[in-house]
Amino acid sequence: MSLTRMFKIFRKDLALGPRSPIFMWAIILPFALTFILQVAFGSLFSAKPRLAIVDQGASEITASIKQMDGIELTLLDSADEMRAGVEANDFDAGLVLSSGFDAAVKSGDKPLLDLYIGGESLASNRIILSVTTLDLVRQVEDSAPPVDVRVENFGNEGLPISVRLVPVIMMYALFIAGAFVPASSLVEEKENGTLSALLVSPVKASEVLLAKGLLGTTLAFVMAFMTLFLNDALGGQPFLLVVVVLAAAAFSSVLGVAIGAASRDSASMFTLVKGSGIFLFAPVAFYLFPEWPQWIAKLFPTYWTIDPIWQVAVLGKGFDAVWLDLLVALAIALALIPLIRLLSIRMQRKLVAE
Repeated sequence: MSLTRMFKIFRKDLALGPRSPIFMWAIILPFALTFILQVAFGSLFSAKPRLAIVDQGASEITASIKQMDGIELTLLDSADEMRAGVEANDFDAGLVLSSGFDAAVKSGDKPLLDLYIGGESLASNRIILSVTTLDLVRQVEDSAPPVDVRVENFGNEGLPISVRLVPVIMMYALFIAGAFVPASSLVEEKENGTLSALLVSPVKASEVLLAKGLLGTTLAFVMAFMTLFLNDALGGQPFLLVVVVLAAAAFSSVLGVAIGAASRDSASMFTLVKGSGIFLFAPVAFYLFPEWPQWIAKLFPTYWTIDPIWQVAVLGKGFDAVWLDLLVALAIALALIPLIRLLSIRMQRKLVAE
């Protein structure tokens, strides 16, 4: 085997890649999914109640809300701007605090408190903002609330859906770039006859497959990191994150090479990809619905590559939490090597004979 020939094929594929719609789709998809799921629907998936305040007198209420982590506060200068924002569902609620509001409350007067509620806001956010506002008014009045509230949490705090969508985008970034690109590149060369021309030269099928795998690994690695960056999920352990993302990229490229070697043409490749799609993407559903039995996700091979990224990038876990996942992923990849070898021998014999 010649590494020089393999790298020449890799450089050729990398240079010609942008001509392929699938190659370009692998680059565009993470940006598109991030925009659709995290930006366009950002207000729908917002984890915190969004409150806009027009404070005309430096109220204590505004200062208190600024200190709260559980409320997303926006300060505006105009009541009309605030009302327009609430109507457009940019805010769950809006509050107008008139000049002298605090002094009027402390003196026993009943000043007007304008609270606007968005028609599309979640009921839970309405309750939170309404109760919080009334409680803060009582604090300004320096009076005790009518009841004492005892809060008990059952289980762990759930992650917002915007965070739980990260594995969905990540899975697409990994397996479109890492699996679909090398598979389609290999099939395209079969259909165009360029692979046959290569294999009657000193180039071996194993060198071609390694070059395709390196292409998929490189592209998947770059797009996976770009996806994590776009979704603000780079975590705090850069070295470990590089390791788990590289392992996932290599795993996806092994699958792609196997699919490409096993496919006779584009039709059979798409059939194989669609047929195996459930096994590739099923694990991400368990991040969206954490109440489902999580052990089921472990039955799918791609779980062992996406979960280490989730653990390190999102949950901030260390190597002790992901080493077993990486070991299982490596075992699955190694088990595919003999299959790929057999497919490459069959492919070379068939193409040379033709």
